[in-house]
Amino acid sequence: MNGWHRWFETFTGVAFLTVIVLPAAVLVVCALARWRTAAGAPRPWRTSLAEVGIVYGTVPWVWMILLPGSRAGEVPGRVSLVPLRDLLTMSTPQIVGNLLVFAALGFFVPLRFAAMASLPRILALAAGCSVLVEVARYVLRLDRVSSVDDVLLNTAGAGLAALASYRWWRMPVLTRPQVTRR
Repeated sequence: MNGWHRWFETFTGVAFLTVIVLPAAVLVVCALARWRTAAGAPRPWRTSLAEVGIVYGTVPWVWMILLPGSRAGEVPGRVSLVPLRDLLTMSTPQIVGNLLVFAALGFFVPLRFAAMASLPRILALAAGCSVLVEVARYVLRLDRVSSVDDVLLNTAGAGLAALASYRWWRMPVLTRPQVTRR
């Protein structure tokens, strides 16, 4: 495995990559918001920030956990289905990383999609996405362990992030005054 691969599959590598891409993400938010404002869309800045936030905050983590290991394709996929078994052997950075994988999803999805503005729906979405990632790791034989503990931590991270943004997605949406005709 070469140096860049090993470095970019770490927490530090993902953090570095996210910082490098930050100016582009800000520009995309501004461009989308201006376009939506010109089109008369409701809440253009909130919608644009939420959409870019979902992608910007989730893709690097998913990319990192889907990077193949050194023996990818050579070894069969491994599965750990006993809850909390792997958690006891995980390092603190591993636990934190797993909590962050779908945190942006949990934070921004209820801000963008009113239908998703409930904790059970966010948890179900995060769990479903996490299961898809773990199945992909297994099926693609990436030399990674597909663990139920990863699913639990990914889901918990999204739930905690959703609670952090709860104040904003539970606020009533300001609407334009209704004009009544007589």
